[in-house]
Amino acid sequence: MNYQITPMQPDDWPTVREIYREGIATGHATFETDLPDWEKWDSGHRQDCRLIARKGEQVLGWAALSPVSGRRVYAGVAEVSVYVAAAARGSGVGKALLEALIQESELHRIWTLQAGIFPENAASIALHKSRGFREVGVRHHIGKRNEVWRDVLLLERRSSTVGI
Repeated sequence: MNYQITPMQPDDWPTVREIYREGIATGHATFETDLPDWEKWDSGHRQDCRLIARKGEQVLGWAALSPVSGRRVYAGVAEVSVYVAAAARGSGVGKALLEALIQESELHRIWTLQAGIFPENAASIALHKSRGFREVGVRHHIGKRNEVWRDVLLLERRSSTVGI
């Protein structure tokens, strides 16, 4: 599949939001059940490290980082989000986005990336492990989604160039 990885722009939000909606609908991508508006999504994510995969005018997926804490000691730690449009899943878009996000994060002095993934989301777990993430634990019954307690598998990736 021919596509480019480019910085996400505010004008991309309607398509990014739709891809997020598809992820929410799977029941295995996030605890969220409602779509945020742009202001809420924008305020919860870093201003840098926001990427999209684009084929012409079509957005195939997106990736972004969220800060894990406002405390200064965690300035180099961020949480990963990667979402691929249903029609583009299995085509390598997620791998390309995550690889580009890792590179972008290191340019912005991020030394640890973390991901919280439902154990049922085998494709996301495999994707993250293929890019150097390792399992660090399971948070058992950490939250409810649709009134069902869910576990979250914690994965992290330490940079080999930043913070060493």
